[in-house]
Amino acid sequence: MQSTQAAPRSAANHNFAPWLGVIFLIYLLLVAVGMIGAGFKWASGGAEGARQLFAFATNPLMGLVVGAMATALVQSSSTVTSVIVGLVAGGLPVPTAIPMIMGANLGTTVTNTLVSMGHVGKRKEFRRAFSAATVHDFFNLMAVAIFLPLEIMTGYLSKTSEYLANLLVGGSSVSIKGLDFIKPLTQPVLDVFRDLYAGLPGITGGVMLALTGLAFIFLSIVFLGKLLKRLMVGRAKAILHKAIGRGPITGIFSGTLMTIAVQSSSTTTSLIVPLAGNGLFKLKEIYPFTLGANIGTTITALLAATAVSGSHAFFALQIALVHLIFNISAVILIYGIPQLRKIPLRTARRFAQIASRRKWIVLAYVAGVFFIIPGLLIAITA
Repeated sequence: MQSTQAAPRSAANHNFAPWLGVIFLIYLLLVAVGMIGAGFKWASGGAEGARQLFAFATNPLMGLVVGAMATALVQSSSTVTSVIVGLVAGGLPVPTAIPMIMGANLGTTVTNTLVSMGHVGKRKEFRRAFSAATVHDFFNLMAVAIFLPLEIMTGYLSKTSEYLANLLVGGSSVSIKGLDFIKPLTQPVLDVFRDLYAGLPGITGGVMLALTGLAFIFLSIVFLGKLLKRLMVGRAKAILHKAIGRGPITGIFSGTLMTIAVQSSSTTTSLIVPLAGNGLFKLKEIYPFTLGANIGTTITALLAATAVSGSHAFFALQIALVHLIFNISAVILIYGIPQLRKIPLRTARRFAQIASRRKWIVLAYVAGVFFIIPGLLIAITA
């Protein structure tokens, strides 16, 4: 009898252990964002120093390029947006950070494009997979082409996010009062690392603190994604099969939920690409699901914003809300207007037809759009 009772207990403990890992990694993410903000502020000498340090990115195009290239390199928009929240907490102005957030949306699409190359040996499969991957690219390019000029001309994203942040926390002069419990939890660890680097000369301590935070963000998101993928992907796949064929609203909603569950839009869209390649779903069905992934990935920046306290807590929340508003607005506008909705579909189909005949175009596209052109722009501007 005792051995019979022990087995269920052992299984329960085994099932609970991964969730403890999830809790720890979320805590590590919150600590890491605090480290980047504190380290950036320390190294740059406060808000004014931060503005000077990021003077090269005050050009919106350069901010866009920096966000896109950083995300393409680390293969995670969640990592980059969390870092941007930390930088805003350290004094980076919100208007400078907005194009970077948009760039992160562009950079994240490289992952599913690379996944589609797994079908390169079979022409029809590759055409279907590549069109499913690049429809995400072309939608995000359209979103930036519409909303970056709109933001420059009207301040739509900055004003809307400021209004919503005011509703949530009551003004830029206060911290996020309802989330003040985060600071007491993360501050002891932050103080340990601050003391560890306190003896380093000049700005080195601040740089090391920020780099440590960056490393912790990368580690926490990579392992969090793996843990959640193991815990949730089986269920997520079942949801995916049930939801995709039920219409665009359900597709967007299920894409959002699945991305929140696995904490990675790259995982969500990469799961769908092979299914498209094998002909299980049509491009028209997959399209809204990938848009839901764009919305779901914004949860990480919102979570990161809860780690920020003090005078820049409001602005950290604001930039996280920019990410959310940008993606929701793009879905409503582009997918909501039939003439605009068709452009990414048609472009992806046509590009996939060309790429299936000339495979070198795929490598040129990935290397040129995500790495070479951004790198050249940064080199020219620097």
